[in-house]
Amino acid sequence: MRRIVVTGMGALTSIGLNLEQNWKNIINGVSGISKIECFDTSNVSVKIAGEIKEPQHGRSEANFAVNLEDYIDPKEVKKMDKFMAYSIIATEEALTQANWKPEDEEGRSRTGVIIGSGIGGLYTIESNTRKMIEKSPKFVSPFFVPASIINLASGYVSMKYGFNGPNCAVTTACATGGHAIYHASHIIKAGDADVMVVGGAESCICELGIAGFASAKALSKSFEDEPRKASRPWDKARDGFVMGEGAGILILEEYEHAKKRGAKIICELYGGGASGDAHHITAPHPEGFGAKLAMKMAIKNAGIDVKDIGYINAHGTSTPLGDMAELNAVRDLLGKEKKTIVMSSTKSAIGHCLGAAGAIEAIYSIMALTTGDIPPTLNLENPEDGLEGFDLMPLKSRNIGEIKAVLSNSFGFGGTNSSVIFGKVR
Repeated sequence: MRRIVVTGMGALTSIGLNLEQNWKNIINGVSGISKIECFDTSNVSVKIAGEIKEPQHGRSEANFAVNLEDYIDPKEVKKMDKFMAYSIIATEEALTQANWKPEDEEGRSRTGVIIGSGIGGLYTIESNTRKMIEKSPKFVSPFFVPASIINLASGYVSMKYGFNGPNCAVTTACATGGHAIYHASHIIKAGDADVMVVGGAESCICELGIAGFASAKALSKSFEDEPRKASRPWDKARDGFVMGEGAGILILEEYEHAKKRGAKIICELYGGGASGDAHHITAPHPEGFGAKLAMKMAIKNAGIDVKDIGYINAHGTSTPLGDMAELNAVRDLLGKEKKTIVMSSTKSAIGHCLGAAGAIEAIYSIMALTTGDIPPTLNLENPEDGLEGFDLMPLKSRNIGEIKAVLSNSFGFGGTNSSVIFGKVR
């Protein structure tokens, strides 16, 4: 059986432009949720998000604002949606950490890319639709289609580095990042690639995106004047999720391949699981039936016992139904196992990054594995009833010492579920 390890990671969110900034801020309880600046919010009912600020527009004083043209040729930036640019930035960091930029044909042909997105180029779709309606169809950009479709994130990365291996995209709503890791691992196990650039990217903070989720009553509306308090998983005052954006990229590599080239191995991907709720288009199964199936599959494929899991990075979106459904699933998974489960939601700091969430949270989980530091669940001030047996790391991080394995959950609209487990190299 071909084993899989992680040799590189890259992250871009509202609290950091790279992995180091992200981890420092997530552990220190920094929130990236603020008033939206990338468009005029006067026409929408929700005005906050975990937005990656844009200093070139002169709107922000954020410490972690990104100018895409500092990373990508300005001519190329005009041809792509922001989610594609975010994936390129995070990929460069991950490949640099992995020290993997092969120049030989063998290395390039054995390297594939799976970068997914939940929605893709929504801003591009919105802006070009406005041009067509307000002006005429001839004003629609010739780059409209390639800047909108989800698989072009993988396409741009493969073209930049000459990777000729399997190249595709996953789009399973908010489970996308986790599923990308899961499916990429099977490609390596099948022997079709030795290295996979894998993850998710999203940038849907635009008028259409906010309006759509707000109309579905999915977004928090109670903390407009205190944005940093809006994302509050498992708290009684929670009233919906906060939209976030960003990208998370991991370099998955076949173990012997990594050893042979002397790569620094961060951890091992023990296994993953996937399932469907078969219940509702947006609401989770109330008992978390599908979520439990995904976690059970991941544990089985990982070849470990449930008691070996030292930390769970929860899907934990801050929605009234979703938070408790996941807790029900984890509690049922434990059965008679008598232990306190350490679990937290990093969405409390960066919001819900949709298709990028699973990959970003997998990276946070790996950092918890390697450091013993557990990210906090911000704003968990008045916990919901029925949380006995869970250490949800309210408000502040804590070091819990040696961890054998970590589990990261991602669940999406349509009842799609993914779970991935990482651990120390065995």
